[in-house]
Amino acid sequence: MDDSKLTVRSVERALDILLCFTDASDLTLTELSGRVGLHKSTVHRLLASLEGKGFVMRDAGTEKYRLGYRLWELSANLSQSDDPGQILLADMEHLRDQIGETISLYVQDGLERVRIQAVQSNQPIRRVAPVGARMPLYVGASSKVLVAFAEPAVQELLHASADWPPGLSREAFLQQLGETRRLGYATSVEEREPGAAALAAPILGRGGKLVAALAVSGPANRLTLEKMQEHGPLIMEAARRMGTMLK
Repeated sequence: MDDSKLTVRSVERALDILLCFTDASDLTLTELSGRVGLHKSTVHRLLASLEGKGFVMRDAGTEKYRLGYRLWELSANLSQSDDPGQILLADMEHLRDQIGETISLYVQDGLERVRIQAVQSNQPIRRVAPVGARMPLYVGASSKVLVAFAEPAVQELLHASADWPPGLSREAFLQQLGETRRLGYATSVEEREPGAAALAAPILGRGGKLVAALAVSGPANRLTLEKMQEHGPLIMEAARRMGTMLK
């Protein structure tokens, strides 16, 4: 293997290590090695380079690694003018105060949906929605919205996926997509997580292009189907208003 290919491979491995911190605040060398599937000596060498550049930090007491300050420096230069998560945050907080449940914003990325913004419920028992979390695109209210209102190519990609769960009927899912388009919103009760329910509506930008899914989630014993039907017009109106705020 030539030097250029080795360099690219090292960069990919280093990025894989950084991506391990999307759902964990600190990790040991052993944990990182297990997550990326590399020998500890290789991971240790890559971590040393990342630490030298300020992308990770190591706690000498616990021997755990966490993200470094250099990432915060980079994120400070991100443009917020086109970031739906920042533009819509105030409206999401307002919707949270109206409904009393956790509000999330999802976008489609390949065959997954990614939570790019969340406003937690103020209730003692609530659904905690970490930003950056990834979930499959074939289950859940937000997934139905992101597929139902997506370009045909996204739907074809999903239905042709070899990773389609054996226990999930493609025909039933297609029917749910049709119902989502008819109603203008989607619901889910304990589809992805026991005891959890969600309601989602599409945020359409100018030209009617799908931008994101706006979701309300909470405990299933509080966010019942009846309650979600009651909230349907409210979340659709909020999603419509948010769409007018985006370019």
